[in-house]
Amino acid sequence: MFEQGKSGSGFKMRQFPFMAIMCAGMLFIVYKTTNYQFLQAEMEEKWHLFHDFKGSRVESGKLHGLPRGIVQTSSDLELRPLWLRSSSRSKVSVYSHRNLLAVPVGIRQKHNVDRMVQKFLPVNFTIMLFHYDGNVDGWRDLNWSSKAVHIVAQHQTKWWFAKRFLHPDVVSIYDYIFLWDEDLGLENFSPRRYLEIVKAEELEISQPALDPNSTDIHHRITIRARTKKVHRRVYDIRGSVKCSDASEGPPCTGFVEGMAPVFSRSAWYCAWHLIQNDLIHGWGMDMKLGYCAQGDRTKKVGVVDKEYVIHKGIQTLGGNRYQTIKTHSAAAADVRTEIRRQSTWELQIFKERWNRAIAEDRGWADPFKRLQRYRKRRHSHH
Repeated sequence: MFEQGKSGSGFKMRQFPFMAIMCAGMLFIVYKTTNYQFLQAEMEEKWHLFHDFKGSRVESGKLHGLPRGIVQTSSDLELRPLWLRSSSRSKVSVYSHRNLLAVPVGIRQKHNVDRMVQKFLPVNFTIMLFHYDGNVDGWRDLNWSSKAVHIVAQHQTKWWFAKRFLHPDVVSIYDYIFLWDEDLGLENFSPRRYLEIVKAEELEISQPALDPNSTDIHHRITIRARTKKVHRRVYDIRGSVKCSDASEGPPCTGFVEGMAPVFSRSAWYCAWHLIQNDLIHGWGMDMKLGYCAQGDRTKKVGVVDKEYVIHKGIQTLGGNRYQTIKTHSAAAADVRTEIRRQSTWELQIFKERWNRAIAEDRGWADPFKRLQRYRKRRHSHH
């Protein structure tokens, strides 16, 4: 009996160091996991500062002459009738789960835009057309034209229109904002299924994948992956930018391009503030949109493969009718060449402003660089 007890006691003593190591290991894992969650929560909190600021504007001293209950801080793009039947006047219009499709259009793309709009109308979309060629009358024969919102300004770009007419307080009732080009083919695209995927995947910023046969594919991440529903990163060792699992930002992950972006309400609130009022071509913005993803851009930004489009790459703004212009030196210049020069110059200005803003804002810390450093440390421990 004595020997048996002694043997059992020795076994327990040998177990003790093993159990201590196991406990220490579990505590280390819990610490690392908690620390990672803290970083994620801290980053999420920074995105919500925008909303705190938005709410605080109601307290502005400029409104002190009004009783608070009468103040309305938002609007919408819904058309209202000039009069209602008396039986309908007491009914309050409540708009829920609406979405917005906003497209810059020229009359030469009328038939393509018509096919596009016909896809969106059955899915509770408000349609907004930005007429950059000044031709609105040419659209009146379409049966949905009278229900759309038409904005006219000669020779202006999508981002010029968006900055001026899609203020977050005006589009706050819309769950998602589709800010698309007019030259997209939607034969393999369903807005309803797209929205279902975006919600299920919790994407704040997204775009439909591009058919490999599309024109003007600039970034490999936008090309459709046939076997996937959604992809958030691309792997590519060719070219100057190498994309791998170690890649933490655009154009390898956390990236969508400017021809067909889709924003959640919260993401658009941020993206609208990122648009520079005077830089109308929007070059450089796509590389920074991930900062508006309301969290980790490697998770909240994605390309939807299941619903994809064809980008036709048709150059319409500044096209045939204005193929040449007179410069100050009286020499003829190709409009497309001049537009590209302007866009390149704007890209440089945008980069300089971004870098200057970082340098001047002492309280701002890049959330992705901090997360990237943590991931590298965690990876090195494994």
